[in-house]
Amino acid sequence: MSQSELEAIEFADNPEPRCACVLLLDVSGSMSGDKINSLNQGLQAFQEDLKKDELASKRVEIAIVTFGENVTLVQDFVTADEFKAPTLVASGSTPMGQAIQKSLDMIRERKASYKANEIAYYRPWIFMITDGEPTDEWEPAAKKVHAEEKKSSVAFFCVGVDDAEMKILNKISVRQPLRLKGLQFIEMFVWLSKSTQSVSHSKIGEQTPLVPPSGWAEI
Repeated sequence: MSQSELEAIEFADNPEPRCACVLLLDVSGSMSGDKINSLNQGLQAFQEDLKKDELASKRVEIAIVTFGENVTLVQDFVTADEFKAPTLVASGSTPMGQAIQKSLDMIRERKASYKANEIAYYRPWIFMITDGEPTDEWEPAAKKVHAEEKKSSVAFFCVGVDDAEMKILNKISVRQPLRLKGLQFIEMFVWLSKSTQSVSHSKIGEQTPLVPPSGWAEI
């Protein structure tokens, strides 16, 4: 069975509007130890919190792309009710530019699938978490993020951990990047879960005010 046929069955079984969210996660060597363990705990909390909301669990779609040794698609888009948090391992460098390009391509392809199957959708999110600076060329990816934001094609969010190079993140993201306080990944992912739930309960095209990220973040 082809990919398009599988998608047709998927959307026939669940014709709810979709809110796509790509988690773009830094798993470079500097994330090893407490940071990667806390990130994995945060992903578990994200999975558990999202599944508590019956509507969001059918509407919010999660994909995970990691960047470290390679840029890897860890989880293709699945609705929250089918999402299972992976256990990530840290190694390698920080090919952030390539990872951003891949996530933008995935969003574009997913929206094409929605349109082909007449599925309504909310503005997709990319939520990037990193503790370093890019080890590849990142400027073309930043330019593409800004162009997609200008068209309201995607909402790009960025969180810096520990020694993340915030000056570069400021150039990549249209929105003010946030710095994680300590290792409060669980609090951050619960906030992300609540935010995507809010979006999934709104009307398509409606501006949804997000709860301020208090407690776990600083500018």
